[in-house]
Amino acid sequence: MPERRVSGNPVPADAVRAMFDRIAPIYDRMNTVMTAGLDAGWRRAAVRAARLRLGQRALDVACGSGTLTRELARAVGPTGSVLGVDLSDGMLERARRSAVPIGSASPEYRQGDALALPVADAEYDAATIAFGLRNVGDYRRALGEMTRAVARDGRVVVLEIATPRGAVGRAVAGTWFRRVVPLVGRLAGGGGAYRYLPRSVEGYPRPEAIAALMAEVGLTDVRWRRLALGMVTLHEGRRA
Repeated sequence: MPERRVSGNPVPADAVRAMFDRIAPIYDRMNTVMTAGLDAGWRRAAVRAARLRLGQRALDVACGSGTLTRELARAVGPTGSVLGVDLSDGMLERARRSAVPIGSASPEYRQGDALALPVADAEYDAATIAFGLRNVGDYRRALGEMTRAVARDGRVVVLEIATPRGAVGRAVAGTWFRRVVPLVGRLAGGGGAYRYLPRSVEGYPRPEAIAALMAEVGLTDVRWRRLALGMVTLHEGRRA
């Protein structure tokens, strides 16, 4: 079966930003509901894949409310530094208001586009994006920007919802994301945002295609694995 929308999400960036501004107040609660609380473990797996040490620098792209950003801040400790970048001012406002774990770096948050990150070349030891790549208009360009932002041997990590390969996973994902999540989102006040979710997942490339794009933008040792019956994928690569 041919890939669909391999180049990127066709929804305009302004529309995506406005949608996340609207759902910012319910975003974290909905993530917990949608994933039955499993998302916290997936983010911890992403932090481990980043292989950060105390005192290092981390960049979290499409950081949203900063949930992963704060986990990265814990990993680098008080002598490290972490920057979260997101298009949505509503999400960034919530991120800035959230408490930071004791013994962590104090994250900085900056409004910016994943396709033109407001950072210098080779500024970070790792760059992550969690549940954000499928929302950008050009997957390859976003991965290229993350690669540009990390230093030699720096890590790029992508955590994303995906379409499972197995029959059981596809059946569970189809029922959950196409029926249950939109209903719960509507009841919670999220409206069309949670009808957008299954469409964005269906348009997202297969894991092999994302791995190929990571290699194209200059990452080596690219590897990936499936989590949660294949409904989530975790990609990682190293800047040569």
